Amino acid sequence: MARDSLAVNHRRIGGVRVGPLAELAGLVWLAEPDGTAPGPTPGSWWQAHRHEIDTLLRRVGGLLFRGFDLPGPGAFAGFVDQVLVRDAYVYRSTPRTEVGERVYTATEYPAARTIPMHCENSYQDTWPRWLAFYCDLPALTGGATPLADVAEVTRLLPEDLKQTFARKRVTYRRHYRDGVDLPWQTVFGTGDRSEVEAYCRSHGIAWTWLGDDQLRTEQTCDAMVRHPVTGEPLWFNQAHLFHASALDDATRSALVQTYGEDALPRHACFGDGSPIEADMLSRIRDAYARCARSFAWRRGDALLIDNLAVAHGRSPFRGERRVLVAMGDRRAAREAS
Repeated sequence: MARDSLAVNHRRIGGVRVGPLAELAGLVWLAEPDGTAPGPTPGSWWQAHRHEIDTLLRRVGGLLFRGFDLPGPGAFAGFVDQVLVRDAYVYRSTPRTEVGERVYTATEYPAARTIPMHCENSYQDTWPRWLAFYCDLPALTGGATPLADVAEVTRLLPEDLKQTFARKRVTYRRHYRDGVDLPWQTVFGTGDRSEVEAYCRSHGIAWTWLGDDQLRTEQTCDAMVRHPVTGEPLWFNQAHLFHASALDDATRSALVQTYGEDALPRHACFGDGSPIEADMLSRIRDAYARCARSFAWRRGDALLIDNLAVAHGRSPFRGERRVLVAMGDRRAAREAS
């Protein structure tokens, strides 16, 4: 996105100071009340100044709301409803808990694990346009949600690699078994096989039932998309997450020994069935790492990001940490009034 031409000076919009956050290199801007009383709620500020905010969000990847009155998940949900039309999280790839209607915990992986950079649901044929995060409790140490400029990631990738992925696309293969990864009932949000089949049919997912209660799915998706505002082609897939090389050596070896390479819980290859070369995956991971920018969460922070323009991940942490997320499309002005 074209951030280089933006003025670097902070501006005031209706009692809120808005400007670049140094840690994020202009990718996401900070919005915080300017101290005049009474300060606006984030939802009322959003509705009162939609035109100016929309203009800004055509140039930056998102906003970090800090210092507003967002005392808990209920307040966050109310704010989200003034900004987004919330999507349900279906065809899941990670464990989450739904804490309110279409408000979820961030991925519940062990604290010591790093969650690699990615764009939400970019392994699917549909995805949320916007993500909203909320820090209910920051970690004692660590636990950042690093962000990366997807346009910058895309520019860093070799042209031949991008052309190969764009031409061949990416196939995601998944096997669902009790006690390994997520069960299909959780992934699809139902225990009814007919509902699973209907969802797969409508989304171009091939499925096979294996035995009494096991399932295999396969879906081929684009590796790149065009941003709806800028028209810029962007890297948008999760090959580097689904590929078996994303696992540590011991886990990968154990899974291959148990199930074989063709029946791993999840794996990625090219759309024509050919393998994705290890060097390609290394270059992808390196590009994300080079573009990653981090900020420290504060309790009550809310973060709104463009899911096509901004990738996100999670750093390891110590202590309790509770970050929530909602996802969906921006609410139209007439709906917010």
